[in-house]
Amino acid sequence: MVRVDQSSFVLIDVQGKLATLMFERQRLVENLQILLKGARILNLPILWLEQYPKGLGPTVPEVAEILDGLDPISKTTFSACGEQRFLDALSATGRRQTIVAGIESHVCVYQTTRDLLADDMEVEVITDAVSSRTEANYRLGLGRMASMGATLSSVEMCLFELLREAGSDPFKEISRLVR
Repeated sequence: MVRVDQSSFVLIDVQGKLATLMFERQRLVENLQILLKGARILNLPILWLEQYPKGLGPTVPEVAEILDGLDPISKTTFSACGEQRFLDALSATGRRQTIVAGIESHVCVYQTTRDLLADDMEVEVITDAVSSRTEANYRLGLGRMASMGATLSSVEMCLFELLREAGSDPFKEISRLVR
């Protein structure tokens, strides 16, 4: 079970033309926006990754605008854990739970999740905020991550799990986001 004081959020490679080719692209972008806004309301540390931005381009504007004030960590490895800046930033959070979203389910999201799990991190993959170019690869990636021990969740399930209870200002703000 994810806890607000133990979790960080990892956003993987939602960039350029590749992002436009994703299975259920509109669902992906809308859910990433809700999830990121919720993470900001809850003050979760956000680790924002971009795969070879010189070649793939920047994070799509509708997602990047929510990350105002943060800088992306660029990488060339498929797993974020292959990038020392990411490992240092993750370590600096002091948190052992990671909430993971982005693209592609069967490549960078899968390999990052695999390596985080190997480092004894708890990983929650947000299934409606992850995608691949094909539905088959999207589902394959999710299945593989689950079989390795990642928890599968949805944007709404994750945000309300982090909240734990109703009545607070963050609850009201997040409730408005998911409607």
